[in-house]
Amino acid sequence: MDVAEKIRLVTREPTEEVVTQEELLNLFNTNSHPKHYIGLEISGFMHLGSLILTGFKINDFIKAGVKCTVFLADWHTYLNNKLGGDWEKIRMVSKYYADAFKMFCPGVEIVEGSQLYESRRDYWLDLVKFAKNMSLERTMRSLTIMGRSTEKDKIDLGQLFYPPMQAVDIHTMDLDIVHAGMDQRKIHMLVREIFPKMKWKVPVAVHHHILAGLGEPELASDSDSDFVSSKMSKSKSASGIFVHDSDEEINSKFKKAWCPEGIIDKNPVLEISKHIIFHEFNEIVVERPAKFGGNVTYTSYQDLEGDFAEKKLHPSDLKATVSKYVTDIIRPIREKIVLTDELSEAIKKTT
Repeated sequence: MDVAEKIRLVTREPTEEVVTQEELLNLFNTNSHPKHYIGLEISGFMHLGSLILTGFKINDFIKAGVKCTVFLADWHTYLNNKLGGDWEKIRMVSKYYADAFKMFCPGVEIVEGSQLYESRRDYWLDLVKFAKNMSLERTMRSLTIMGRSTEKDKIDLGQLFYPPMQAVDIHTMDLDIVHAGMDQRKIHMLVREIFPKMKWKVPVAVHHHILAGLGEPELASDSDSDFVSSKMSKSKSASGIFVHDSDEEINSKFKKAWCPEGIIDKNPVLEISKHIIFHEFNEIVVERPAKFGGNVTYTSYQDLEGDFAEKKLHPSDLKATVSKYVTDIIRPIREKIVLTDELSEAIKKTT
C-alpha cells in the first residue's frame, strides 16, 4: 500500500483533526508500521461511540499497516471513581472491553495500565519528572479529559495525577501516533508542549469525531466542551445506543430521539447516519408508502442531509430508517460479545 492510501485511511471520517498532517506524511515515509494507541477508561456497557465508531477508526489504522494498541486504563478508571473504584469490578469489565475490541478490531493489541506500570520501573520516575514541567493551573484545565470540571465536581488529589499519567503513558509505550476522540485533545497538546523540553519523542495526534447521544444537545459552560456534555455516554442509558440493546430497545430509543424537522445542526440521528450507517453501507433506502412519496434511495450522506434540511424527508421516516440499519449493524456484534448476568449487574450497580 502506498503512502497516499495510508494517509487517506487515517484521515477519512470519523477523523476530524490530525496534528500535524505534515508529520503524519513524514512518519509514513520513514516508518511502514508505526506504533499507535488509544486509551480508554473502563466503565459501562459498550455503545455506538465507544466500540463501533472508535473501532471503525482503529480498523482504518490497521488497514494502513499501523501497529494498533487499545490501552485499558484501569488506574485512570480507579482515579476517576468509575465502577465505584472497585478493583475487582474494574478487572472484570476490563476483560469485557478486551474481548469486545479483539472481536471488532482483529489484530489489535490489548495493554492494561497496571500491566504497563508493573513492567516499567522507570514509569513513576518519569511521571515525577513530567509533573515538574506541568503547572497546577494547567493540570486543573486539563481535567475535562476525564469528564470533570472544577466548577461542578469535587476534585480529590488523586484525580490530579490523571493528566500527567496519561501523558507519561504515551512516552512509556514509545508511540508514534496517539489517537483519541476530540475530548482528549487537551492532553495531546500538553504532550506536544512538554515532551520536546524533556527530549522525548513527540507523536502525531489523530482525533476522531465524538458521537452525540440521542437527546437534545446540551450546552456546556465551556464552549470548548460542548461535544463532551452532549456525547453518547454510558451514564445516559436513555440517549445511548448500546451494543447489548435489543432490537425493540433500539427502535424505541430512536422513536424518542431529538430530531426536529429540517434541523441538521447537532442532529444526533443525522450524525449516526453519517458516521455509522454510511461507513458500512453504500446506500440507504427509506421505505415510505406511495402516498408519502414512496421509497427513496440515498447513495451519499450529503443528499440525505439535503433532503432533510429541505423537509423532503420527515423525521419519523429518517428515525425509522436509521433504527433499522443500526439494528442490522449491532445484531451480529451483540451475538458475539458475551455479557454474563454477573458482569451486567456489576456494571449496572456502578453506572
